[in-house]
Amino acid sequence: MAFYLTADGGTESLRARVYDLAGTCLGQKAVAYQTSFSPGARAEQEPEDWWRAFVEAARGAIAEADVAPSEIEAIAYATTSCTVVALDGAGRALRPALLWMDVRAHAEADAVLATGDPALKINGAGGGPVSAEWMIPKALWLKRNEPSVFDAAATICEFQDFLTFRLTGERVASLDNAGLRWHYDNRGEGWARGILRALDLEALEGKWPDRVVPPGEVVGTLTGPAAEALGLPRSVKVVQGGADALIGMIGLGVARPGQLALITGSSHLQFGVTEAPIHARGVWGAYPDIVYPGRYIVEGGQTSTGSIINWLRRFCGGNLDLAVLNEKAAALEPGSEGLVVQDHFQGNRTPHTDPLSRGAIVGLTLAHEPHHVFRAMIEGIGFGTRSILDAFRAGGYGSSEMTVGGGATASPLWMQIHADTAGIPVRIPASPDAPSTGSAVLAARGAGRFASIDEGIAAMVRPGTCIEPRPREAALYEEIYQRYLALYPALKGALA
Repeated sequence: MAFYLTADGGTESLRARVYDLAGTCLGQKAVAYQTSFSPGARAEQEPEDWWRAFVEAARGAIAEADVAPSEIEAIAYATTSCTVVALDGAGRALRPALLWMDVRAHAEADAVLATGDPALKINGAGGGPVSAEWMIPKALWLKRNEPSVFDAAATICEFQDFLTFRLTGERVASLDNAGLRWHYDNRGEGWARGILRALDLEALEGKWPDRVVPPGEVVGTLTGPAAEALGLPRSVKVVQGGADALIGMIGLGVARPGQLALITGSSHLQFGVTEAPIHARGVWGAYPDIVYPGRYIVEGGQTSTGSIINWLRRFCGGNLDLAVLNEKAAALEPGSEGLVVQDHFQGNRTPHTDPLSRGAIVGLTLAHEPHHVFRAMIEGIGFGTRSILDAFRAGGYGSSEMTVGGGATASPLWMQIHADTAGIPVRIPASPDAPSTGSAVLAARGAGRFASIDEGIAAMVRPGTCIEPRPREAALYEEIYQRYLALYPALKGALA
């Protein structure tokens, strides 16, 4: 028997799961870690917490699966991106990691954009935009604001690469992350050396990992200390994964041109598959080969979605019962009795790419209760997704349905609102834990069980349910959506 250990390193916890070759999850365990938030849209985590969580969750998942350690053939994992960490020569973090949602580097993002380098063509129609979330702006922020940390760093990499180093001792980056967030061009010159030269940041190239490996390829095997910590043989293969949402595409079975994936969690990400590159305003990409060889990925994203709901619960003292909120919110008509929410609580990723944009709840009256705000937040998130799909269509990419994975799939209300606001069917696979299922496919591919990722999808990803948009509600949302679209320009002027 052969089994596969996966990990999904998310914003709030790391979830380890064990799968068989049919794509069945046999055991799982989640271990939480803390995020430190501070003014200036800063968000940090301690990398040692990731490793502690990985070891504890992996051991728990293997125990629940009741499989022998010798039967674990390979490991693959998906993590948040772009979560940047600076390491010393021994692989220890020199400071807390800058979480993906940390957008303190907005001035540095402007500096990257101002270089006008040809590598910027990967995003937008005319070069750019550049997000403060990405690798080069964050690394430049470290150089400008914490030069002692930057100079001392032997490695500047991502969450994914930190785990790989701990497991294998190898300094390796995923093509998925590098092509997505580092302006790495695997079909051209590789690293964006022109940007680094223009910013006096050439030293960064020497701090980046030594190799760039595509998803599904074997990085190495476990070191002695890693094998001992996990209770596994040293022969276990470590297979390259990547960004949680991109690996989630594999777990959703979104691989053919024209298919569309929505990955939900603390944030929302929208990805489409194309045969030819698309560069358009309000659309990130197209990225070649970062998931599937020979295919491109177009991207959109919302920085804060599930995290907005968590904020609402904290704001109300942690006393809100989600089951009660869902029940009451489901009884409301579209529009939540006059409320419209702008979902930019941690800035806007696309289509505006504005880290300084902020969230808003508009239309409040004394008659509104928490369930009104709750539903309006879900509707605002749905409208944010719709605005991204509209940007996709304007750029030449359209899809007739949306396949969804992640936490929001547990709520029928969320899924119905997504179908109604987008105006297209929503499909939910049998296993909505898309990054973990995708990691299992990659682990089996790396172990040689499948000739390709596509073959792995056919064997391990199973279809589930389909939610159709309701004509009456979809029509009502069209008018409310126009009010949502009017908020960004109005509030941008007010908050400037």
